[in-house]
Amino acid sequence: MHRQIPEAKPYIREFERLGFGMFIHWGLYSQMARGEWIMKLQGIPREEYRRLQNTFTADDFDARAIARLARRAGMKYIVLTARHHEGFSLFDTKGLSDYDSVHSPAARDLIAEFAEGCRAEGIVPFFYHTTLDWYQENYKDDFDSYLRYLQQSVELLCTHYGKIGGMWFDGNWDKPEADWREDELYGMIRRMQPEAIIVNNSGLHRQGGYGHPEIDSVTFEQGRPQPMDRKGKSKYVAAEMCQTMGAFWGYSGSDFAFKSPKELIEHLCACRKVGANYLLNIGLTGTGSVAKLQEAMLETVGEWLRVFAPAVYATTPCGIAGHGEDFGLAGEDGKLYFFVHRLSAAGDWNVTVPSGGVGPRTYTGVRKKIRSVRWLDNGEELAFVQDADKDLFSFQATGYPYGIDYVVRVAVAVVEE
Repeated sequence: MHRQIPEAKPYIREFERLGFGMFIHWGLYSQMARGEWIMKLQGIPREEYRRLQNTFTADDFDARAIARLARRAGMKYIVLTARHHEGFSLFDTKGLSDYDSVHSPAARDLIAEFAEGCRAEGIVPFFYHTTLDWYQENYKDDFDSYLRYLQQSVELLCTHYGKIGGMWFDGNWDKPEADWREDELYGMIRRMQPEAIIVNNSGLHRQGGYGHPEIDSVTFEQGRPQPMDRKGKSKYVAAEMCQTMGAFWGYSGSDFAFKSPKELIEHLCACRKVGANYLLNIGLTGTGSVAKLQEAMLETVGEWLRVFAPAVYATTPCGIAGHGEDFGLAGEDGKLYFFVHRLSAAGDWNVTVPSGGVGPRTYTGVRKKIRSVRWLDNGEELAFVQDADKDLFSFQATGYPYGIDYVVRVAVAVVEE
């Protein structure tokens, strides 16, 4: 029996078109500059850790400036940790707790500023919310009471900040056998924010795992996503890879394990190859600023995207495969986009390190007749051959002009109607 792929709901399809997003981890832990799990891993007692609230000023937090940075990076949405595992909230909990930003020296509802700043820059705001909690004692002692607190907190986020892009949950893996009452939580979100994307991170050890039927996107934490098998599923579910720039999600002043812009571009392309979004994390400093290195790396990726944007956002997998990491995508504009990795630059052998790749690039799965092929960056026309009987399409990949290396280069093909 032929298994059908379900039709994607419009809001899920729109989420896939966003393509590239910013993840932001920020909380009390940021002041310690040693990552987001410092409370748990260092065994810091609850009341001692809470003293960090007394020095949380958010003096350098400028939500609109961060949204502007995301836009320069080519990012279309931002997911901010409204509450992380430490239990501290960046929003006004309106009496549910005094462990929030309005009861700190910042004395501000930072989520309200975030939502407003995103919209001012055309960025879609998403809220991360932990489901586990190291601070609330009833998480261990009275789980039913804790779940009421969790749902009331999420309800505040769904009712006081306008239309949001989605809710990004994380922590169910801490109690895998527990009844998290997801029906109630997700049902409430559907009533308040019917088109909000619902994510619940499946964790490092269950990448791409399907969860509750209301989940709209699976997650691939710190790992490249695999193609989604949606055949016979009751619902079309999107995919998203979330990844750190360095070794930690929360800001660390001693993290020297940062990825290169080259790696970030390759990860972005690997995500789009299988139709997944790329959610790239930054950790704000204790006062809420973006570290210079992270800012520079984001802007560098943004420069690449300004050249190759047509191939990244409104494109979908279409069964085109090349050699190695090369692949093709179908554009909503009717064109085909061929991604080329490891291409050499032209130049004298004394100064140019050869990386190969100049010459024919061959792909299978091209079902339409090609009329022309050119590089997307400079418009150079490329010679090509197509053998429909053998399902082969090949074009001559010329090298980069000396002084240029895009890491991944894209050729665009016009097809016959």
